[in-house]
Amino acid sequence: MALPSLHLDINQPDFIRDPYDQLTSLRKEMPVFHDPVWDKVFFTRHSDIAALLKDKRLGRTMLHRYSRDEIGWPPPDPREVPFRRYQDNVFMDMEADAHSRIRSLVTKVFTPKRVESMRATLETTTHKLIDAVQANGSCDFVHDIAEPLPVIMIASLLGIPENQLQHLRPWSNAIVKMYELGYTDQQVQEANRAATEFMEMIGAIAAERRIKPQDDLITELVQVENQGDKLTEDELRATAIFLLNAGHEATVNGSSLGLRALFKNPDQLAAMKEAVAQGNTSLLKTGIDEMLRYETPLPMFERYVLEDMDFNGVQLKRGTEVALMYISGNRDEARFTQPNDLLLTREDNPLLTFGLGTHYCLGAPLARLELQVLFSVLFTRCPNVRAAGEAEFAKGFVIRGLNKLPVNL
Repeated sequence: MALPSLHLDINQPDFIRDPYDQLTSLRKEMPVFHDPVWDKVFFTRHSDIAALLKDKRLGRTMLHRYSRDEIGWPPPDPREVPFRRYQDNVFMDMEADAHSRIRSLVTKVFTPKRVESMRATLETTTHKLIDAVQANGSCDFVHDIAEPLPVIMIASLLGIPENQLQHLRPWSNAIVKMYELGYTDQQVQEANRAATEFMEMIGAIAAERRIKPQDDLITELVQVENQGDKLTEDELRATAIFLLNAGHEATVNGSSLGLRALFKNPDQLAAMKEAVAQGNTSLLKTGIDEMLRYETPLPMFERYVLEDMDFNGVQLKRGTEVALMYISGNRDEARFTQPNDLLLTREDNPLLTFGLGTHYCLGAPLARLELQVLFSVLFTRCPNVRAAGEAEFAKGFVIRGLNKLPVNL
């Protein structure tokens, strides 16, 4: 069937702030369409997105099967060489054996046991962040709590020295701008600089850990590297950076968007406070997943079509880029009861937020733990926390979050 054509300007501030009415209309009237400006095929329904995420005919790259000449790709942009040195070694953007090889090594060191061992430190760190602002009676939740908490935690897990913490969020911010649809020459330069400095810092720490091992992930990645199945130097550096970036971006945005959602749903806010007061961990767990469904912090992921294929009557040519709108699938009325309502007790909740299939988010357990601890401590310490003004959304849709969320404590 011929695809309808529509340009979806995802970078418009109004769409970033509230895309839901438009996405609802698209699911009903144009669930699959080609965007001629972005030159991508967009999918908006939960069932399609879930199926495509597990379909081996799609991939995060094509270069494991074809040369650039075979698929008509131009040479790599020479302006992006420093950024590409990092990005081309990120295992989550690899396919087949390359992805499996690095992921299996990372999985050996980034274990559920290690994640769970962070609970006490998470609680202590959250208390310290609240201590620093509680006397003022107000704060910017994003800047004062949501941002520093996961950065501190993932940096501690990796073994990054405290005197380097101030660089991590700016470096990450510069790098992830390259994932948006449309970026400027200045943003390319900033991403190049951030990737170079970040890679150098991780390399220096790794060199130290080879001489003096510590109880941290960089040490373990170094040790895995020195075994028969090893990481190259650039793979080690890129993996550590990826774990840091992925280990906090979704948590920062998920926690701040989640708190904003609670403020806009007072009955659910009251239910969350009551659950925390009573130690109801069951509602806390379902509630965190529900907040991550209701407001998706990473709304869109892309895949390449690896071979000509028919997908439910839609003809997709090799080389086509598909845009999978997680944020739309997470509100699909065909899959969720009352999809536009925040229901913290929702148990049938196959949220797309962490992906599916081979590239399922490795850090999902850590993100869930961080959010559970954060909201448990926040509502224990500040049971009367409330909005103190309008939230301010950041620019960019592919990574969607807030710049500011003023609260009274």
